[in-house]
Amino acid sequence: MRGGSSVLGIVLAGGAGKRLMPLTADRAKPAVTFGGTYRLVDFVLSNLVNGDILRICVLTQYKSHSLDRHVSTTWRMSSLLGNYVTPVPAQQRLGPRWYLGSADAILQSLNLVHDEQPQYVAVFGADHVYRMDPRQMLEQHVESGAGVTVAGIRVPRAEARQFGVITPARDGTLVERFLEKPQDPPGLPGAPHQVYASMGNYVFTTKALVDALRQDAEDEDSAHDMGGSILPMLTERGLAQVYDFDGNHVPGETARDHGYWRDVGTLDAYYEAHMDLISDQPVFNLDNRCWPIYTHPGQLPPAKFCAGGIAGESVVSPGCVIRGQVTRSVLSPGVTVEEGAVVQGSVLHDNVRVGRGAVVRGAVLDKNVDVPPGATIGVNPERDAELYTVSRAGVIALGKGQYVPE
Repeated sequence: MRGGSSVLGIVLAGGAGKRLMPLTADRAKPAVTFGGTYRLVDFVLSNLVNGDILRICVLTQYKSHSLDRHVSTTWRMSSLLGNYVTPVPAQQRLGPRWYLGSADAILQSLNLVHDEQPQYVAVFGADHVYRMDPRQMLEQHVESGAGVTVAGIRVPRAEARQFGVITPARDGTLVERFLEKPQDPPGLPGAPHQVYASMGNYVFTTKALVDALRQDAEDEDSAHDMGGSILPMLTERGLAQVYDFDGNHVPGETARDHGYWRDVGTLDAYYEAHMDLISDQPVFNLDNRCWPIYTHPGQLPPAKFCAGGIAGESVVSPGCVIRGQVTRSVLSPGVTVEEGAVVQGSVLHDNVRVGRGAVVRGAVLDKNVDVPPGATIGVNPERDAELYTVSRAGVIALGKGQYVPE
């Protein structure tokens, strides 16, 4: 089934991303750089567009300038065919208040649904790294006659408290219970150490969505959240079904990256997802030309290696100049690594400069950070903890333009 004009895409991109600080100190989480040249929002938008959902509204709120600019300048569709990707900032349409939660964000933006009059609404999150063909999920939803279909992925039960957890009925598709970030959820039949985690991707029949949002708005005790409020409501009515992400197949996928999905909501998860990109047979393969991830990397020259510069098991973006040694790292456009400098197991955002003889290990450096000649990051743990943000697993993070002492 093709999406066409029967489906409106709504991308929830208003999250603050506090657990990704300091990368979100100056931008919304979906605008954070990932994989060298991309923004996190590019992954969901690429999936929707590749899946023929070509009318998409991106709901923004928190520090949205960078995100709004990226969507507006990068995601230009064919106006001749009526297609568009447009950022929609919070507009206080229902009174002098900002969004109270993800469900309230859609409620305050129902004018978008009324304007398009779609049969179905695909509501997807904006800050996960994955490939997915939404047409396959849409097809199941249409055939089932459900009010909502939620995409689920199997994760270890020990990680369940980070997600909404889906308990399927005996038929394997009807949702029997939906628990938002439970402390002690039941395991799956035949797999007691696993649960179905919600991916934050939903396909709604339009009437079911509108009715649920309006009823939720009248509940003063509601969190007005899609996972915490709307899904439990529709589950109680027997209108919710689960779509098993493992059954989704994307053209060009490999056996190694089939079913890959990462919630990069923490520094450790963000860092580990980058490490998934760099091997010869990566866990997540950016070079899938049958299902590309789209972005606009800017007008920059090819990367240049000179003065003995070398990079191994790394992603090196256009505009980089490498004179030192880079291993197991991801470099965004315009990074410079000077002679004698060493970068190991690190993620460097746009226009980072690593000076002559400096060392950077196990770190994430936001854009415009200047590491002076001879300085070290990731060498002295006690000093790093005094100067920078350090995650539970020891990943060192520096914010946009943060000062690095010599």
